[in-house]
Amino acid sequence: MDIRVLEYFLTVAKEGSITRAAEALHMTQPPLSRQLKDLEDELGKQLFVRGSKKITLTEDGVLLRKRAEEIVDLLNKTKSELSSDDGNISGDIYIGSGETDAFSVVAETAKRLQKTYPKIRYQIYSGDAERITERLDKGLLDFGLLVAGEPFDPKKYDYISLPARDRWGVLMRSDCKLARKKSVKPEDLHDLPLLISHQTAVGNEVFDWLGKSINELNIVAFYDLLYNASRFVKSGLGYAITLDKLTNFGEGNELCFRPLRPKLETGLCIVWKRGQVFSKAAEMFLSEMRGEMLE
Repeated sequence: MDIRVLEYFLTVAKEGSITRAAEALHMTQPPLSRQLKDLEDELGKQLFVRGSKKITLTEDGVLLRKRAEEIVDLLNKTKSELSSDDGNISGDIYIGSGETDAFSVVAETAKRLQKTYPKIRYQIYSGDAERITERLDKGLLDFGLLVAGEPFDPKKYDYISLPARDRWGVLMRSDCKLARKKSVKPEDLHDLPLLISHQTAVGNEVFDWLGKSINELNIVAFYDLLYNASRFVKSGLGYAITLDKLTNFGEGNELCFRPLRPKLETGLCIVWKRGQVFSKAAEMFLSEMRGEMLE
C-alpha cells in the first residue's frame, strides 16, 4: 500500500468529490479514479459509495480513513524528527491535552525554548485521557498533559508532576438562584440538570464528591469542549461541572462560575511513553520542562 495513494484517499474523503480532490491534488480525474479503484481491489473492500453529486465513505472506508490519518501523521512526525541536526534543532513537538489552565505551564516552557530554537513548531492535539494515551501508544504524540489520577499505567509511562492545580466548580447562568451562593455544595446539584465532560465521566473524583453515581444524577449532556457546553448552559439547559479558568467572565456576563465546597482540586502531570525515542526538539522540550520543575 503506497503512502501516496493513502494521501489521495484522504483527500477524496475530505472533499467528498473526485473533481474537487483532483483539483486539490493538481492532477486529472482519470488517474485519481484509477488509483482509488486499485486501492479497493488491493484491499478487497468497497471504500466509497459513489453518488451523483457526492462521494461518501462506507464503513470500511471510515476505518481506513482513521488508520490512514494515523499512518500519514506518523510519517510526517518521523520526517520532522529526522530533519533537525545538533547545530540547528528544528522540527515539530506533538503534545496532547484536555482543557486545563495548567496548559499555561506548557506554553511558558515552549516560549522559553522558542527563544533559543526558533525553528521548533508545536502540534497541539485536544482530547480526553483515553484518546491522548492511545496516541501516545501509537507514537503520534510526544507528550500528554493529563489530570493526576486519570487512567494511565505508571509502568508504561514516565511523567513529571506539575505544581499547578485545577479547581472544580460549576458553570451556570448568572440569573439562576444557585448563582447567589459563593460556592456549591453536593446537595445543591443532586436534583439539577447537569452537563458532564466525557473526561469527568470516566473518573471517580467528581462523583465521590457528589456522593452519587453517574446513574443517580440528572445528566442531560456530555461534552468535550467547555465552549460548546457553555452554549447549552447559556440556553438554560443545565449546569456544567468543570474546571476553573477555562473561560473568562466579565461584569454583566450571562454566565458565572462557582467553586465546589468542600473544595475539590486536581493535580496534573506531563506524561510520555516509557522508552520513547525522542526527536532532538522533544528532548530539548523535556529538558526545559524538567528545569522548570526544579526552579
